[in-house]
Amino acid sequence: MRLLPPLNALHIFEVVARHLSFQQAAEELDVTPTAVSHQIKVLEDHLGVSLFRRRPRPLVLTEAGQLLYPAVSKSLDAIAAASARLTQVSEPTTLTVSVTTVFAAKWLVPRLSEFQRTHPKIDFRLQTSNDVVDLHRQTVDLAIRYGKGNYPGLTVCKLTSDVFMPVCSPRLLDSQHPIKAPEDLRHHPLLHFEWIHFGIDAPNWRNWFKVTGLNTIDPNRGLKFNEESLAIQAAIAGQGVALCSSIHVADDVALGFLVQPLDVSLDGFNYSVVYLENHPKEKLILKFLDWLVEVAGSFSQHRALK
Repeated sequence: MRLLPPLNALHIFEVVARHLSFQQAAEELDVTPTAVSHQIKVLEDHLGVSLFRRRPRPLVLTEAGQLLYPAVSKSLDAIAAASARLTQVSEPTTLTVSVTTVFAAKWLVPRLSEFQRTHPKIDFRLQTSNDVVDLHRQTVDLAIRYGKGNYPGLTVCKLTSDVFMPVCSPRLLDSQHPIKAPEDLRHHPLLHFEWIHFGIDAPNWRNWFKVTGLNTIDPNRGLKFNEESLAIQAAIAGQGVALCSSIHVADDVALGFLVQPLDVSLDGFNYSVVYLENHPKEKLILKFLDWLVEVAGSFSQHRALK
């Protein structure tokens, strides 16, 4: 017979130890900090040891806490993985995909009807997030990630790469200050969106102006958004010039909502599909992957012909 500590208290301990914060743990668990503190006290009383040093701040694990944390974390990961596999076994036709918000809105969703038409028995679920989803911890079957393509421990299939080019409403080309050369951008607001993960390598206006060799325009001026899709909508509305992924604006350019007034481009990164090796839903994943590769290939070829 196993003599286990209170399992709920162990769960709460893992969350507190991961954040090293009672407040953040309470927010994740959707309970009060007092409730979290109480459960930690229950666990410490049961084990007869202190797990955290509460003063001075910040919160730190004691030697006992450092010994317990990796074992609890690994065990909870194993339980979560087993639970996810049971869910997958009970729903063998459900495929859950994680993808960035802008790629979903501007590229994937407009094309999904074709996949649903050819695979009507697959219950497709789309989750959007700009944060990297841990496939070991989440009930997500595969993810479409944007970056340099290094995803250790996962099966990776590159879909496509992109470039960033200035885009604006056609109305700006007929304005008092048409855009015929990079220096003409001084007459128009620049539209920005936040890059969180790529630092100095981010394809932004500062790096675009470096490519042009133009240093007479402040690359930071203009409107700033937290989402590329918002910058795209602002550009369509004629509020300025946005530097956007050719993938995300391709449909709007084709429909005439946007134009690319300048040919100077900036290299972006890669879109890749990632999933766990030997996934219990591998057949479903490969069906979706085959479709994605075919559609992305046709899309890239169409862009190249323009």
